[in-house]
This record gives sequence, structure tokens and C-alpha cells, in this order.
Amino acid sequence: MNRTIELMAPAGSYESLMAAIKAGCNSVYFGVEQLNMRARSSNNFTLDDLKRIAEIGKEHHVKTYLTLNTILYDHDISLMKSIVNTAKENGITAIIAADHAVMNYAKKIGMEIHISTQANVSNIDTIEFYANFADVVVLARELSLKQVADIAREIKRREITGPSGKLVELEIFAHGALCMAVSGKCYMSLHTNYASANRGACIQNCRRSYVVTDEEGNEFEVDNEFIMSAKDLCTIDFLDKILDAGVSVLKIEGRGRSVDYVYTVVQCYNEAIEAYLNNNYTPEKIVKWKERLSTVFNRGFWDGYYLGRKIGEWCDENGSKSSKRKIYIAKGLKYFEQAQVGEFKCESHTLSVGDEVIVTGPTTGYLQVIIDELRVDGKPAQKAEKGDVFTLALNEKIRPSDKLYKLVPEK
Repeated sequence: MNRTIELMAPAGSYESLMAAIKAGCNSVYFGVEQLNMRARSSNNFTLDDLKRIAEIGKEHHVKTYLTLNTILYDHDISLMKSIVNTAKENGITAIIAADHAVMNYAKKIGMEIHISTQANVSNIDTIEFYANFADVVVLARELSLKQVADIAREIKRREITGPSGKLVELEIFAHGALCMAVSGKCYMSLHTNYASANRGACIQNCRRSYVVTDEEGNEFEVDNEFIMSAKDLCTIDFLDKILDAGVSVLKIEGRGRSVDYVYTVVQCYNEAIEAYLNNNYTPEKIVKWKERLSTVFNRGFWDGYYLGRKIGEWCDENGSKSSKRKIYIAKGLKYFEQAQVGEFKCESHTLSVGDEVIVTGPTTGYLQVIIDELRVDGKPAQKAEKGDVFTLALNEKIRPSDKLYKLVPEK
């Protein structure tokens, strides 16, 4: 899709990668090995995957960004150089970096760089400094839209250009998890479990409930708020203000999230961007987008700091507040191209006509349909039960590695 606004999607797996592409993203970001900020929470790719990822990106006209944005120590430099070299050799579009060692080396070998939010870029002079290395800069998550707009305006006034000779572009986080710490720089996980968040190993112990004890030993449970667990950022109801501020790249958080999350969120924001560009971004559409966003993992929504808030908005319960959940039902067997029918084996629970289902897989990505007809052993049926081989109409190919889930209302 040719447009000036870029929608960047998380890819923690091949399923998520393909789902993001189907949902309409313009670029994807992902990690390899351990030098990225989701080293613990997502199924990271390896160096051997880079060629395939680059090929998939080029096939679908989607840019591919490799995150290499943790703090680095001397013993990491050799691995860092190997990752950057391999990314360049295989045609990855750019590296997202926070450590100057990565920027310096990537610049030496001619690899495109984007500046990570971990660099905490909060002013125009820092933009001017990083323009020596990068064409795209992710701004700190704590800025207001007024500050973002001021920076965008000043980039044009000063004519600050990156290595490509083009004006530096601004990127912000548009949707997903927010950390209690400034731009994610937290030491809580390191102190409690010797697992550094700044090295991609956060165990998210801030998301738990806590009991407070005073000096005399009196205790009380903080039961109305998870006081260090921020709600998820959601900007879809003021996306017009973000784009008017001069932002070029919108980033969806979620490399550790499920494939249905990636597909749904990317699709909603893709539609919102198109509505903005076509001058039909309306309150009625916003309501429907937020309803769809609430069906996948979320901790409740708030607008972050963009509209001028000085303090975070915290969760009032643990885990997801999604309105739907998925139940594993069946594995894929084969696809009949001429009839456009997928065959599955039911491995748990039951499936009925009228159920809403999703199919996910490394190549398939994501499919979502409501079943209007089922066949068990070739015969029409209202229900498929454990052990049954059944078929249903699908207008896209499924594979033996695919899994079928039923979506049900969250209790």
C-alpha cells in the first residue's frame, strides 16, 4: 500500500508476521537471539530466519526491521556485529538500535538505522545528534502531542536530514503495553530476580498485586489497583491528532502477544489510517474499532501521556480484560483447492454451526470466519466432536501445521 503514513507491526513468530501482513501493515519489527527487548517474552527468530523474513517482506512489499536495542557490554560486541552483518547480507531493511555501539557499527557498514524508544529522545537537539546515524527516530513515550508537534515543526525549520538526505521521520508507539518506568528503563526485575529489563529479560513483576507493610508490621493489601501496572495504550480515538502532529510511523507494541492480537490491532489501525486519509474518520467508526480491540488481550485502555497527563492510569485487575477468549479445537489436515474447503481433526471440545473460529499457522497467518456449514466424514452435521474429521468452507488455503480455535465470550 503506497501512503506516507507507515504502520509498523510486531512479529514474534511466523504466524504473527503473516497475520500482520494480511491485516495491512507497511512494516514489521522482530528480534533475533538475545540482544533485543523481548528476549524473554517472545519466540525470537534466529539468524537463520533472516533470509526468509527478508524474502517474505519483499514479496509483500513490507519493510523488515530487526530490533537490536538492549544495553550492550563488551562481550556482546562480537554477536552484535554478527547480527548486523547477517541482516545486511540478507536484505533486512533496517536495524532498530539504542546503544551507540550498534549505531556506529551499522553506519560503518552502510546498514540503515532507526533510533529505539530506549534512547529516550525527548528534544530537537537530540534528534539533530541522532540524524548523523538514522532517518527515523522513535520518540520517548512520555511526550505530549504538543511536544511531538513542536519537534516535527522544528525538524522542517532546521531542515534536519538523516543519512539518506531526507528529513528525519518521527515514530511513536500507538497501541499496546506501557511500562511504569521512563521509556522502559526499569531495574525492578533485576533487583528481585536478577533478570534485567534493559537486557530484554523482564519478568514483569510490576504487573502483580502487592501487600504494603509499615514499620510496625501492619499490613494491608492494595486491592483496588495494580499500582505499578499501567493500562494499555490506545490512540485510535485521537489518531487524527497524532498524524496532524507530524508523526510518520505508528508502531504497534506486542511481539510477545498472540497472533489474533496482532491481526486485530493492525487491521483496526490500518482502517483508521485509511479513514483519516480519506476524510471519513468518524466517531461511529472509532466506537466499532475500540469494540474490536477489546476482544483481544488488553489490560484496559488509556491515552498514555500524549494528551497531557502527568501520571499513569493503572490496571484494576490482573491479566487480560479482553471480551473474548479462544479455545483450541482442531488441527489442520488438508485443503481442497477446487472446492475451497479445509479439513481438520477435532482434538478437543466441540464445534457447532454458528461458531466463530480462527485458524492460525506459520504460512497461513490468520483466518477468521463464522461457520455456516459443517461436514463430518463428508456428511452435513450441526456439530463436530472430539475425534471427528470435519470440513468447512474457507476461501484461503490452510496447512497441516495450522490450528483452529473457537472464539467464545470471556466470562
